[in-house]
Formats: sequence, C-alpha cells, structure tokens
Amino acid sequence: MALTQLIYASRPFGFDAGMLNQILFQARENNARHDITGALICRSDLYLQLLEGPSAAVQETYARIARDDRHVEVTCLMTRETRTRLFAGWAMRDDAARSWMWTMQEVADGAVARCDTQEALGVFTCIAAGLPEDPPRTCRHA
Repeated sequence: MALTQLIYASRPFGFDAGMLNQILFQARENNARHDITGALICRSDLYLQLLEGPSAAVQETYARIARDDRHVEVTCLMTRETRTRLFAGWAMRDDAARSWMWTMQEVADGAVARCDTQEALGVFTCIAAGLPEDPPRTCRHA
C-alpha cells in the first residue's frame, strides 16, 4: 500500500514546555486514530515534523497544523509517496535537535528556506537510524 510522507517546518508561537507536551499528546492521540506515524523536532525557534500514513489523513493533518495558531510560517518542505515508514512504531516521536540540525543562527539566516527535499528527509533518516550524539558528517545539515 502506498503511503504519503510529508515534512514541514514552522516557527513556534509562544513556545514553552507545557505547549510542547500538549502538542505531543494531541499528535499521538490523533495520529494513532488515523494511522499516521512520524517524528517532531521541537525547539524554541523551529518545528520540523515528518508525517507518514494514508495520503488523505496526512493531508488533513497538515491542513489542521497549518491553521493551528501555535505555529507561524508553516512551510511544506517535501511530499512524496513511499511504501515504507521511517517511524512505523511511533505515533509521534519527539526528538531534541541534535548536532546534525541547524543552529539557531542558521535558522534565523534562512536555513529552512534553503533546505531541499534530500536535506529535510536526511534529518529524519538520521533520527530513525538512532545515530549517536556525534553522527557522521553526512547527517550534519548545517
């Protein structure tokens, strides 16, 4: 069965630990109900999320996220069809932005706008592979 993978980036609006916990709780509950899996990277300056599952469910979820006032500047970085999931066991995995992510200054300087499909997918491929804190250079996207 073909699945859709979608990666988007946004800027948090009013980011704090309580809001993050609420987002993760809601995402896990909704995603489990709609056969969506994925991962969410959260920082005070960036949300980067991969959603994967049935196309209609992924598109509806993305549309709901784009309307959510906890995000601004929601930008789709990649949409593709695939046969396999990167995060099959995770209704929504959350991951701290490790060393292969952009710095806050790089985000401020437009790293997200310059990000291509392979770079966006590469971030989540590294997370799915469970690479250690100091991944090989190929997983550093700075």
